[in-house]
Amino acid sequence: MTRRVHEVMTDHPVTVEPLTSLAEAARVMRDAGIGDVLVVDQGRLRGILTDRDLVVRAVAEGRDPAETTVRAICSTDPLTVGPDDLVDRAVDLMRRNALRRLPVETESGELVGIVTLGDLEVERDPGSPLASIAAAEGSAER
Repeated sequence: MTRRVHEVMTDHPVTVEPLTSLAEAARVMRDAGIGDVLVVDQGRLRGILTDRDLVVRAVAEGRDPAETTVRAICSTDPLTVGPDDLVDRAVDLMRRNALRRLPVETESGELVGIVTLGDLEVERDPGSPLASIAAAEGSAER
């Protein structure tokens, strides 16, 4: 049976607005136990901010997390998949673009989820060590 993205994605992705400070975005990630937040403006996806972005693009560059906004360092125009796309398409996009996460948007641009490497590993092999780590509460991969 061929699976669709909506069957494996994480619903209700955590979001922040572009003018959110990096310090606040980091607290949001910590409190949610995740390694990324999606950046939305007026309900539309504008970017993605990962814990790695915080380290490499902000801390390592000496930026003040209380004064720097998410918009200043997030990756903009992220690749997305649709909820009805085949899981194989998500895997292919992630592989070809070295991505760990893909936001999920409807054709009308509504943000409905995120699919991660962890989600895909749980789908592919629920008994694997990586799947058990990804499925653990507080996994940063989600």
